[in-house]
This record gives sequence, structure tokens and C-alpha cells, in this order.
Amino acid sequence: MTQFPDARHADPHGRARADDMPRRDPRAAQILNLLRGRSLVLVGMMGAGKTSIGRRLAASLGIGFVDADVEIENAAGMTIAEIFARHGEAYFRDGERRVVARILGEGPKVVATGGGAFMNPVTRQRIADGGVSIWLKAEADVLLRRVRKRTNRPLLHTQDPEDTIKRLIEERYPVYAQADFTVISRDGPHEYMVDSIISTLNDTLPNIARFAEPPAHAVAAQASSTPAAQEAPARITVPVELGSRRYEIDIGKGLLAEAGATIARLAPGAACAILTDENVASHHLGTLEQSLAAHGIRSERIIVKPGEASKSWDVFARVCDEIIGSRMERRDLVVALGGGVVGDLGGFAASVIRRGMRFVQIPTTLLAQVDSSVGGKTAINSDHGKNLVGAFYQPIWVLADTGTLATLSPREFRAGYAEVAKYGLIDDAPFFAWLERHWPEVFNHGPALSEAIARSCRSKAAVVARDETEQGDRALLNLGHTFGHALETLTHFNSERLVHGEGVAIGMACAYRFSAKLGHCPHEDAERVESHLRAVGLPASIKDITGWNAGPDAILEAMYQDKKVERGALTFILAQGIGRSFIAKGVPAADVLSFLQDELGR
Repeated sequence: MTQFPDARHADPHGRARADDMPRRDPRAAQILNLLRGRSLVLVGMMGAGKTSIGRRLAASLGIGFVDADVEIENAAGMTIAEIFARHGEAYFRDGERRVVARILGEGPKVVATGGGAFMNPVTRQRIADGGVSIWLKAEADVLLRRVRKRTNRPLLHTQDPEDTIKRLIEERYPVYAQADFTVISRDGPHEYMVDSIISTLNDTLPNIARFAEPPAHAVAAQASSTPAAQEAPARITVPVELGSRRYEIDIGKGLLAEAGATIARLAPGAACAILTDENVASHHLGTLEQSLAAHGIRSERIIVKPGEASKSWDVFARVCDEIIGSRMERRDLVVALGGGVVGDLGGFAASVIRRGMRFVQIPTTLLAQVDSSVGGKTAINSDHGKNLVGAFYQPIWVLADTGTLATLSPREFRAGYAEVAKYGLIDDAPFFAWLERHWPEVFNHGPALSEAIARSCRSKAAVVARDETEQGDRALLNLGHTFGHALETLTHFNSERLVHGEGVAIGMACAYRFSAKLGHCPHEDAERVESHLRAVGLPASIKDITGWNAGPDAILEAMYQDKKVERGALTFILAQGIGRSFIAKGVPAADVLSFLQDELGR
């Protein structure tokens, strides 16, 4: 048997030398076959040996090794201790969650996680979906002996490290126990632990039903390599988990005619004030009214003009008065039938009329189905900027009938697609790659359309469940919006020149080019983003806007009205690569101005 070195043979940074690494274990092929594309994820306390054992385990299996903490440090350009000191633990945990999600989507490897990673329920579920978790369990005295002299453990910077370790053990061990396997981490040669892990996997994996099928990311990869011609299910339901305010998004073709049945079940005896615009009313209002009437539901219609101009104080006041005037009570429903403008306007009205009416979203544009109808953001515009007056107010149901998208103009559909691509660029690189292959079928309204909408909704629903009121990582959903909203403001929300999705597309391309200019992102990734957006017919540069004549200073000034500005400091969503976005606070105005000058050639 190959002899494994102990920690004394590692270099000062904890990396074992190449000649210390074990040769591939003869059981490796069988193990990899049983893993079916999953990664092995080592969890446990600081000092449990996740990194040193993980490297040797990876070498024995002939696959790659990743230390999540090192990935976080490389991405942030600072040590974990510095991240904790400058930004706090919550900021670190957010980065940790996204890094682990990215690693798990990259194929089989051995992953060493930080001690707190497995405590995050979202990360724990991702590991369950895409990996096999192994808890390296060690007693308190063993852990303390191993970490006592290390200075890179911010959680142990306390007056009594021993008491801290014991407290963390009490908090974490019941959660670690949910791992797929447990291995006792003892002092001694690492070869014994590696051999124990391999033997356990070899003997046990065939008997666990969950591992009989490949993980979700492997299924998605396989699907993306073959024509997406399979029939999509008639209805896809995506839950938004908000405790007692939980609701569902129903996605499918022809579902509008069934709206009355669902509303009668969700709100027995309620009447409905239907808010829509002139264009949508001509196509879909009759279907909805007939469905409601068939189930004995009284409805009143309120129709506004299409376009961003309807998100104004004057129109908002009229809508509120008409809802009240139609004898709607507090337990009745405001139903927003239309795109993002109608959804924002109707949701905000519902949030304030009679101190809060119930609310249903029936989005009829692609942009609204994947973005604005989900998550409870409602607002109207101010002369000072977009969406500056509003509230977080969740609907009780969202109905996304993909059949309604057939009435959209090609331009409107493309604009909505920008928000679909956004979800891949935020933290789901495999989804972006899937879109690069299957966007023609999405645009042809094939089965891939429902799949793209569902994947987008799942991504947003997960973020909303974690951060409903945008105190943390929900801000990532604003990728491209700091640029985009400024451009919309400077075009005075003139939809003939620029619609929201086009602004987002330009904004995302700008965000990636800005990230590349600052050294965060490879230039190749920025070029890939622009190439895909242009391939589907979306604009990707400020100069693509018809009649654009505003200069860098005007754009920068408009950016200062962005909702993410804190104490006068600019915040952007930037990227370290495809699917690797992050929140960048306090971006120097001089850097932004220099980038805008480059973009405009001034």
C-alpha cells in the first residue's frame, strides 16, 4: 500500500508536494462509476483534516481537488480573516454559498468546504443534489490541538478558543450528522482515512437508492447535449417558500382558461379587480373574464395605456380610485393581467388599498413571467428615476401561461429573454451554456421555452426565499440594472428608443466589460456574453440606443439615483466569470467614469 505523508511533509501553505501524492487507487474506476458525476464533499469543523485528506483522496481517485475557502480567497483577493474583518461573517457566507454552488456544477471532484458551509440549508440541499457528503468527525481536544497555533481562523479569535470550539460542536454536529457518511478523524497517517473512505464508498454506494440516478446537473448537461425536442409537461409548478405566505408559480400553455378554478379555490367568495393594459385586454382579457364568470366570480376591469409611462403617480391614483369605486373589499383580489408595468402598478395598488388587498399575478410577457411577477417587488417611477416609490408585497399566486407569449412582438420577446439569460450569468453557468445551445428553440416557442421559464423562476424563488427584502444576495438579481436603469432614465422611459429588457441586456454586457476592465473577469467571458446577446438580436452597447447623445457624466449622475446607492457610494453587480457574479460596494466614481468614456469613445 502506498505510504501517505503526514502534515509535516506539506509546504507552508498546506499543499502536499507532488511526489507525496498517492497513486490512483485500483478501486477508483468503480467509485467514479458509482458516483455518476457527483462530487465528494468533505464537511466538518476547522481542523478536521478536510484539505489534507481531500487532496490525497482526490489523487487516489484520479480527479481534481478544490478547497472552497481558497476559491473564496482568490475571488475576493483577500484572506478569509480579512473578509471577516472588513465585511463580516454574513458577507463571507454569501460568497461561500455561491462558490460551493459553482463548484458542484463543474463535474466530479473532491471538495473541501469551510466549517460553516454545511450549516446553510440551501448549500446543504445543493450538496445533496449534486454531491456525496462525508463528515470528518473529530473530538474537541483533537480539533483544538490542530488549530491552536493557526492565525487564519477568525471564529477562534476569542478569549477562550476551547469554549468556542465546544459551542460550535454543539451547534454544528447535529447538522453534520445529516451527511451521507461519517468518518472519524483521528491523528495518524492520512492513508488510513483515505482507505476507509474509499472502502466505505465502494461497499455502500450501490445500496443507496438516491445514487442510482445521476444528479440534476448531470441530467441537465446530458439534456443540453441532445436536441431539446421532448415534450414539456403541461404544467410546471415552482413554489416560492415564504413560510405562511408561501405561494406557487404555475407555468404552462393554455392555463389562463383555468384561472377561475384556481382563484375560486384560493379565495372562496372573493371578487376580482382586473388591471390590464389596452393591448393585453384585446388579446387575453375575455378569456380571463369568462373563466372567472364560469366559477361565479364577480370581476371588474381597469384598463391603462401600455408602456412605462403608466407607472406614474397620476395613473396610480386613478387605478386606486377605480378599484375602490368598483366596491372591492379588503379580502377581494387585485389581478394584474399583463407585463411588468401592469404587475408593478397593480401590486403596489394592492399593497396600499384598504391597507392591503390580496393580489394575483398573471404575467403575459416573457420578462414578467421570469422576473417582475415573482418575488413581490412592486413600484412606480419618479421623475428622479425608475421604481423609486413602491413596496415589497407578495402575490398569493402567479400564473404564467406560455401561450400568451405568442402575441408578443419579436422585440418584446427578445427583451424578456435578457432576464432569462441573467439567471445563467448570476450563478448558473450550466444554464447559460444550455441557453447558448437552445435559444433558437426558446424563440420558436418549443418545449425549451417552458423549461427556460421554469429554471429562471426556480432561481429567483430560491433567492427570494433567502432574502425577501433585498438585504443581501437578492441584490444579485440586479445584474445589469445599475447601467440599465440609468439608460432608461436618460431616454425618459421612451419605449420606442429603449425598453427595459434591452436596457438590462446593455447593462449586463457593460457589467461584464467593466468587470474585465477592473481585472475581475476574463475578457473572453465578457466577449462571450456580448456575443450571445447579439446572437439573439439584443443590443449590447450604449451606442446601440437610437439617438443616444448623453455623455459619461450624465450617465454617472443618473446612476446615483439607483436604489443600491448607500451613503452616496455606488454599488454594482459585477462578475468574476460566467455564472460568478458578486456585489461590489463602494465602486469609485472615477473608475465608472473612465469605463463610460471608453464605452462612448470619449
